[in-house]
Parts: sequence; structure tokens; C-alpha cells
Amino acid sequence: MRKIKPLFLLLTLGLLVGCGTPADRAAQPPAEASGATDEAQPALSSFTAGTLDGGTFTQDALFTKDVTILNFWSTTCGPCVEEMPALAAFAGALPDNVQLLTVCLDGSGNAEDAQRILTEAGYEGLTLVSGDGDFLSLCAAIQYTPTTVFLDSAGVLSEHVIVGGQADLAEAYTAVVNQVLAAGGKDAISLEKD
Repeated sequence: MRKIKPLFLLLTLGLLVGCGTPADRAAQPPAEASGATDEAQPALSSFTAGTLDGGTFTQDALFTKDVTILNFWSTTCGPCVEEMPALAAFAGALPDNVQLLTVCLDGSGNAEDAQRILTEAGYEGLTLVSGDGDFLSLCAAIQYTPTTVFLDSAGVLSEHVIVGGQADLAEAYTAVVNQVLAAGGKDAISLEKD
């Protein structure tokens, strides 16, 4: 199993702010955690996660999409709840090669509250609430909500992390998605209607 130390250090150093800071934060590239530039990017390559609806989600589901977006939130985070309708609209507009999942960090103990928030926001996708392996390591590294990470089709985390709410969530997220797609030699997406 791969360690997620570079991401852990990034999140530890860069996300000590706490829920509720100003909304207009840009995608943040990681700080050089160890000074080594040839270190492999962290990946979610071995895990099983439980979903809010009682199902399971594994790394295999990452491999079927060009990009997976994981939005970490909690039921007690005002900015998280506030951005959920925009997140739901963005998820609904994505093409088939990109998926957005939410990760409710306190969802195991607050399933009813989490489901109510998601339903009111119109979010219809999967919400992960627990897990093991690489997923558990990533969850443990999250120190600020909302935090959004982007993974390629091999489960490798992008160097860009979005911290906090965004004035234009769709624009900010699409920009990072397109960076991940370009790095993999894939065509950019556009959410604009023809």
C-alpha cells in the first residue's frame, strides 16, 4: 500500500485554517513536502469505502473514469452545506468520463443529517462515509472542510487541491479537471451548452 505522506504534509501545512474562512480560495498546488522532486504522487490504489446508502466503493471504480473529484465535507460545516447546491449542479453537468463523489467525514454518525442536506441540495451522486487503506489515510489528512481533491484514472492525486468555498465552483473545478485531463493526454471538458 502506498503512503500518502506528501499529501498529508500538504494538508497539514496548508489546511490548518478551519471551517468558515472566506470563500474565494483558488486551487492550491502542494508545498514541496520533502524537497524531493522525483517522489511519486500519492494515489488511492487500495481501499474499500462505505457509502451513505449502505453500499461499497473501491479503487476499481476510479479506474473507469478519466477524473474523479472527491469533495470532503461535514454536516456541521456551514460553507460545506452552503456550497452543496452548486456542487450538485456541477456533478449533474459532468460528462460520463468525469465523476464527482462527496465524502462526508462525519456521515457515519450523522447519516440522517447528511442525507437531508444532500437531498435538499439536489445531490444525486454517491457519498462515501467510511473506509480503509489509502482512503482512510486521505481522510485522516483532511483538516479543513470543504476540501476537494482530484484524481486521475489511476487514482493518482492531482497536485491541485481546492480549499474552501468558491465564488464560481463550476469554473474553479472545471479548470482543475481540465489540468488533470491534459496531463493524461485527454480532451478538455466544457460545461457550456451549445
